[in-house]
Amino acid sequence: MTRKDYDVEHLIYILKGLHQRYPHLHIILEPGSAFAWQTGPLVAQVVDIVENHGIQTAILNVSFTCHMPDCLEMPYQPEVRGAESLPFEAALQPDAKAQNIYRLGGNSCLSGDYMGSWRFPRPLEVGQEIVFEDMIHYTTVKTTMFNGIMHPSIVLEHEDGTRETLRTYTYEDYRDRMD
Repeated sequence: MTRKDYDVEHLIYILKGLHQRYPHLHIILEPGSAFAWQTGPLVAQVVDIVENHGIQTAILNVSFTCHMPDCLEMPYQPEVRGAESLPFEAALQPDAKAQNIYRLGGNSCLSGDYMGSWRFPRPLEVGQEIVFEDMIHYTTVKTTMFNGIMHPSIVLEHEDGTRETLRTYTYEDYRDRMD
C-alpha cells in the first residue's frame, strides 16, 4: 500500500463496496509490507560453484530454507543486486554458462535449498558477495537453525560504506534453542 505506484483510490473503492455488502464485518488490514518495505538486504557470499547436467549452481553461505523461507513458501524470488532475474528454466538453456546464468543454492543439506535463475554481468567467483534486496524483514523473524545452520549476523552499513556488526550468532544460540 505504500509503494509509489499503488492504486490507493482503487483499494478505497473495493473496501467501501465490501463494507456496503457486509456492514456487520469489521475490516482489518494486515500492514505487512506497508511497514516492512525496503528494510535491508541479506548479504551472502559464494562458497562454491558446481555444475550438474549443465546447470551452474552458486552455493552460498546462506540458506533459502533457513534464512529465506518466504522465497520457497510464497513463491517469491528476491531481487539480486546487479543481476537479472530470469524464469527458472533459463538455467537449462544450452548457452546458460556463456550467459553467466546461475541457480543460487543454500548451504543446508536439503536437496530443495536452491532458488531460481539469475543472469550476472560476469562469471561469479568464490568469495563474491551476492546481495538479496529487501529481505531482512522476513530473514530476522522466520529464520530457523535447522541442522545447526547459523543465523546471518546483523550488520549496520553506514552511509560511508563501512559496516558495523551488531549481532553475531554462535553455536551456543543453536544449542540453547534445543533446551
